[in-house]
Amino acid sequence: MTLKNRRRTLDICVTVFMVTAALLFLLPTVLTIANSFMSSGEISANYGAMFKNMTGTEKTFISEDVNLKFIPDKVTFSQYRSVLITNSEYLMKFWNSVILTVPITLFQLLIALLTSYGFARYPGKIKNIIFFAYIILMLMPYQVTLVPNYLVADKFHLLNTRWAIILPAVFSPFSIFLLTKVMRRIPVSYVEAAKLDGASELKILTKIYLPLCKSALVSIGMLVFIDYWNMVEQPLVLMAVDNAKSMHPLSVFLSQINTSDVGLAFAVGVVYMIPTMLMFLYGEDYLVEGITYSGGIKG
Repeated sequence: MTLKNRRRTLDICVTVFMVTAALLFLLPTVLTIANSFMSSGEISANYGAMFKNMTGTEKTFISEDVNLKFIPDKVTFSQYRSVLITNSEYLMKFWNSVILTVPITLFQLLIALLTSYGFARYPGKIKNIIFFAYIILMLMPYQVTLVPNYLVADKFHLLNTRWAIILPAVFSPFSIFLLTKVMRRIPVSYVEAAKLDGASELKILTKIYLPLCKSALVSIGMLVFIDYWNMVEQPLVLMAVDNAKSMHPLSVFLSQINTSDVGLAFAVGVVYMIPTMLMFLYGEDYLVEGITYSGGIKG
């Protein structure tokens, strides 16, 4: 076999593997969308054995067949009618997710932009120590800092309010760490040329750093939005009383689905996926560019 044929065979194998992996990753999404148009009776007939096994404290072996169907026998919009029209609870939870996630994303990016600019423009021993502390905090899972956040929120009487979630999130070290790394790659000659023209610090930030970090900011914003759009632990712990449960995001509902709400959960899941899917479709170029170039300085 010649070298050309070997490369062609390798390309075919890689393509088949990538297509197979893509189909496997898309399978849950396609299954959710397809089942959202099924009636409750059809869902029960296809997956009833699995949901029956979920009830009770003991797990049992599923002896009956579970049918994974991608085409409904009869298309129905009753699930979506209940989610979008009949029952306003789900729309309220959707807007709760928006009210929590959008301010967190915007203010976290703003704070990260200003803080990262300080770390990148004025390095020093003290700032390096602080930046190292940011790295340590970023490596910790959120569950580790959940108890301290709870105690601080309780001390400032913020428990069972949205501020108990928003305030700790906007100061997350994740965005600061990534954006600082990006800004440090910007050539110093750009800043020196701007200083010779009499540019102030504000102009250097807005005219040099901000445009060159645009792709990175969009990439980080997308990652932050998706992360907090899917949060579950924070609302459950920081908004635990009954009066505050009305402010829970839609992600909490999806994590607490019981066997009687499975049909409705498929439709809620599809509605829940729309913002992140649209964000990815419209921001894919920025995401790829931000990850590839890490700062926008193309060679």
